[in-house]
Amino acid sequence: MVVRSEARNLSVLRSMHNSQLSLSRLIERCNTAVPAHLHRSDSIYIMCFGHPFMLPFKLVYHPRYDLNLGAHVFPSQKFRLLYELVLREKIATPDDIVQPDRASDEDLLLVHTPEWVNKLKNGTLTASDIMKLEVPYSPELAEAVWLAAGGTILAGRLALRDGFASNLTGGFHHAYANHGEGFCAIHDVAIAIRRLQKDMLIKKALVVDTDVHHGNGTAHIFRKDDSVFTLSIHQQHNYPADKPPSKLDIDLEDGVEDEEYLSVLLPAVEKSLDEFRPDILFYVGGADPFCEDQLGGLRLTKAGLKARDKRVFQLARARAIPVATTLAGGYARHVEDTIRIHANTIIAAKEVTDEIASRSM
Repeated sequence: MVVRSEARNLSVLRSMHNSQLSLSRLIERCNTAVPAHLHRSDSIYIMCFGHPFMLPFKLVYHPRYDLNLGAHVFPSQKFRLLYELVLREKIATPDDIVQPDRASDEDLLLVHTPEWVNKLKNGTLTASDIMKLEVPYSPELAEAVWLAAGGTILAGRLALRDGFASNLTGGFHHAYANHGEGFCAIHDVAIAIRRLQKDMLIKKALVVDTDVHHGNGTAHIFRKDDSVFTLSIHQQHNYPADKPPSKLDIDLEDGVEDEEYLSVLLPAVEKSLDEFRPDILFYVGGADPFCEDQLGGLRLTKAGLKARDKRVFQLARARAIPVATTLAGGYARHVEDTIRIHANTIIAAKEVTDEIASRSM
């Protein structure tokens, strides 16, 4: 058995435990599965088996991710609520969560124009800028989006190391190079891709955007770039009115449900992976195809959305392609539903990682 990292070791150990091996056999197997210091302590065993395990990958979070919007249809408190839920329900431990640095101005300028970056830094947006952005400007918003970009850069790096990583914000796919739109001031995924390419960590990236709204900013930013393949599955008769073509657009009619959605998404993802062969997949995991979303008109269930996430992750990881996830939209009538859908994305990634570890035993 080849063990590539301590996170992988823990995943293998959990798989052994879940297979109901005897304790003596488990400890025997542990000798080749985990570092010695992990299984010679009773307290470590209790930590591992008395409570859910640490994740085999990292979550990226910062307390200042909140966009400070107040009463607004975009529930920016969801970033904090998701963080609290994964800890409260022991989906993750504090050791699973890493805090990002702010992206540098130079990072943002890999995608955005100097004029737009300066407007956001200095609070000099015009009335037209704010109308397109659809959220009020504040210094806290600027801080949050600089951190979001830093978080998605970090998630990309961690995914290259561990196979998965998740930024508990981001997916701001409506932002263009020279302006913001639709609650998105900057394009964190585009910034992360450009930074990873600049650092020569990747050559090609695939963006799979499952938000109910078309990824117009993503499509426009990468429209002439053959190193980035953009795939957007979205409700056709919904925001935005102007939909620049992605490399692959899946336009859905109103009211599409789980089975139909998966039947068109999964073959498209599989074909894109096989033909484009990216170095990393950035997953924009919108919660807004949910049947009770206020800004969406699709009819997916929570189970269907989790299946969406898991099946995409299985396709990527079966080809050894790392996956970095971001949250994107989610506007359910009850914010708890949105948080649960986002949490299920993390659980789906964990299940896929555990399956891989189990098969490698």
